[in-house]
Amino acid sequence: MELRCPKREILEFYPAFAPMGGVLGGVEAASRAYLGKPAQRLSESEAALLAVLPQAPSLLRPDRHPERARAARDKVLDRMAGRWTARAIADARQEPVIAQPVREPLLAPLFAERLRRLQPHAARIESTLDAAMQQMVEQLLASRLGILPPRVSMAALVMDNETLEVRAYAGSADFTDTERFAHVDMVQAVRSPGSALKPFLYGLALDEGLIHSESLLADVPQSFAGYQPGNFQASFSGPAGVSEALQRSLNVPAVEVLERLGPQRFVALLRRGGLRLELPPGATANLSVILGGAAVSLEGLVGAYSALARAGVSGRPRYFADSPLVESRMLSEGAAFIIRDVLESGGPVARLVDGGIGSRRGIAWKTGTSFGFRDAWAVGVSDRHTVGVWVGRPDGTPNPGFFGANIAAPLLVDIFSVIDDSPPAARVPPPGVGSARICWPLGTRSEGTPAALCHQQRTAWILNDTAPPTFPDRLRTGSARRIDYRDSATGRRVRPGCSVGDMRAVEMARWPAALEAWLDPALRARALPPPWTVGCSAGDGSNAGDGLQIVGLSNGETIRRAGNGPPARLRLEARGGEQELIWLLNGRQVGRVPARQALTLSFAEPGSFQITVMDQTGQHDRVEISVR
Repeated sequence: MELRCPKREILEFYPAFAPMGGVLGGVEAASRAYLGKPAQRLSESEAALLAVLPQAPSLLRPDRHPERARAARDKVLDRMAGRWTARAIADARQEPVIAQPVREPLLAPLFAERLRRLQPHAARIESTLDAAMQQMVEQLLASRLGILPPRVSMAALVMDNETLEVRAYAGSADFTDTERFAHVDMVQAVRSPGSALKPFLYGLALDEGLIHSESLLADVPQSFAGYQPGNFQASFSGPAGVSEALQRSLNVPAVEVLERLGPQRFVALLRRGGLRLELPPGATANLSVILGGAAVSLEGLVGAYSALARAGVSGRPRYFADSPLVESRMLSEGAAFIIRDVLESGGPVARLVDGGIGSRRGIAWKTGTSFGFRDAWAVGVSDRHTVGVWVGRPDGTPNPGFFGANIAAPLLVDIFSVIDDSPPAARVPPPGVGSARICWPLGTRSEGTPAALCHQQRTAWILNDTAPPTFPDRLRTGSARRIDYRDSATGRRVRPGCSVGDMRAVEMARWPAALEAWLDPALRARALPPPWTVGCSAGDGSNAGDGLQIVGLSNGETIRRAGNGPPARLRLEARGGEQELIWLLNGRQVGRVPARQALTLSFAEPGSFQITVMDQTGQHDRVEISVR
């Protein structure tokens, strides 16, 4: 370990995995097994006992050799002189060593019961489990029990990517804990996966020629035939590429892509790829499928995710060495490479959780959280293994504040840390995958695109030498490339036959109408056309945004609070607009009201704020204010 790990990591691993006698490993496990209490409640005497135990775990077991253990403990107490008071050391030496007998724990009990049911008449059953790996995984789960609320369980599954053989199987964290429903095997249980299916949506959309890795998507409030998804953080980001949308698990862009692919086709492709997906009784697939509106099992997800490390071919987990090899084509090799690369890069949120282990060790992972915080998932792949983790209550009751990134992903990262420390093999793009510079808002290659139509450039993975354009605008008709006519003298827009002077034709690239309100000022000035010449407007709705205006507030206005009085309150009103108005404060949705109805906001803290209003047709207005 000295050669592989820095001192700090060794010090972190030691209390969690140090041998404590028998199959026990780690201070927490030993404290519960020998002393019947969590480690945080240990006395000085008990802490000294467990500190010395790893030096000779078998010889110093307190349940079998209490006098020998006491002598070793007292030596540790003597060495604490100068750090502890003499009185504390003397009192600790007076405590007898009394440890409850430790029954050797069962290894993989739920897995063993499952195999017994599969082969009820076999005198001996040989499985694919790796005993050492199974023990490490079980210890990792057990070490987290102390931080979990009542009735919360955990499950984990580790599969070898080459053979599809299951190496570790923990259906629950502690088989003896009836309060946590530990007898329920959550590896097999069918639950809502939250966002865990998004990698397959984007991978299948790549294969269908709908997107590349930087296709422009709209993370803004949208209505899809009455379905109005929101993001987990209740805020929106505006323009987002496919890579960012997947790394940040943005909901609205995923629904936008699913609308283009088709939810029924998506479900059919997943099933063809080997993932058993269950819909509510009598229901047909709809847009909610991508946000958890269907159900899967942990072993199903692990089999599906293995496709990212197996050139797009998923596999059914195998529990016996002689089990048949069941494989299905989930994605093309190229799509699997692109999606794994995007997930492996991780983005800032992932790096905050895994400390960069994903990019360093070639681990690509994704989380999911079901509606109501009922299920927290994390599934990841390395070159050698696919690992899945589930955390939740088997009875389906909510766990407020529990989501995949904060409760399941750290456990996933820890499992990879102990089972898979080999460096990743160098990967090169397979045939059909290439890199290209593409342009926003059109989504096409920058090569051959006039500079005036290329407002932003991105480097994208493309499949089969194809760079699909940005999706057609959902809120207005017409091409994303348009010709405007400008008065040569004033620069304002005119129509042929309306101008009395010279005019010139100017080709422009239009951003999707829903995104115009989210462009920064410099980009807006470049992307949006100039005003119409007086008396010469188009009258065709192409001047989106002019018909909806915030009234009663001026751009740059300062609102002053009354000393230490109550928060400043603003009545927000807009003129124009159709149907429902959506109000946003610094990108976060704060209200939906019918058109011509006011919305009141309170500002408890000073600062600068951006207020945006949008309607269902893409019209918008925005002002920036200061509260002092």
